[in-house]
Amino acid sequence: MANGQWYPPEWPDRIRALAAGELTAAAPKRAATVLLLRDGDGGPSVHMLRRRASMAFAGGAYAYPGGGVDPRDEHPVHWAGPSLKEWAERLGVPDEAEAQAVVCAAVRETFEEAGVLLAGETAEAVVGDTTGEDWERDREALIARELSFAEFLDRRGLVLRSDLLGAWARWITPEFEPRRYDTWFFVAALPAGQRTRDTSSEADRTVWIRPADAAAGYDRGELTMMPPTIATLRGLERFGSAAEALGATGEQDLTPVIAEARMDGDELVLSWPGHEEFTKHIPASGEGDGTGAGTGGAA
Repeated sequence: MANGQWYPPEWPDRIRALAAGELTAAAPKRAATVLLLRDGDGGPSVHMLRRRASMAFAGGAYAYPGGGVDPRDEHPVHWAGPSLKEWAERLGVPDEAEAQAVVCAAVRETFEEAGVLLAGETAEAVVGDTTGEDWERDREALIARELSFAEFLDRRGLVLRSDLLGAWARWITPEFEPRRYDTWFFVAALPAGQRTRDTSSEADRTVWIRPADAAAGYDRGELTMMPPTIATLRGLERFGSAAEALGATGEQDLTPVIAEARMDGDELVLSWPGHEEFTKHIPASGEGDGTGAGTGGAA
């Protein structure tokens, strides 16, 4: 039975064009996404959204709140938690400004797409409620880029709580994709008093779901996901609480994962190092053979 691996039909032709020097790889844009967790009777659930089918990138796939870095995310903000130097070392970026931009993008996008804000009036506090017309106006202004995240926090007298985030993984979109992202994945617990809202214009559905249940839906071919999404979900299955997952973030490997493509005779082999379940074998005809290491074929 086919699983839910997102697999655009144009990939084989683009891979061959790249190998033949007929395609120039796009430079990846910096991005951040957050696996927002909340505890329940059966363990933690993760907040996911389904991207609208009309989206140019991964339409119809389940993902987490997230998006690209705004250059203004580097603007100074009131900061709590690990220092920018520590974050730069953890994220594997060359300077503190880039580290701040990635972390700010994670917090900003979570507010824009889920209505959840990892910030407070002090380094020990967290906003308890982000509903209301004034919050909605600010959220919409952030999305429209009429307001920078630094201006938003300063206007409200808020401190960014970087200590509420834990870096989890880093994936880079393959070179043969026309839209490429260098994406850092974070985990965070839903702050007490806050609740997610269906605020993303890019999604047509949002759910709270246990990682094991989401992974099972993917395995049955019912939920479509990109490799980094299902890989991070599988990594969360072993934890009994959001706190346990956050406590394990320091052990996570942030070596960037990027797909590799090679020819094996007439067959094209597409793989993600360290994640054998996503391996695809594509014959010269350009259509997948329905096999992959560890799973069924692509959806």
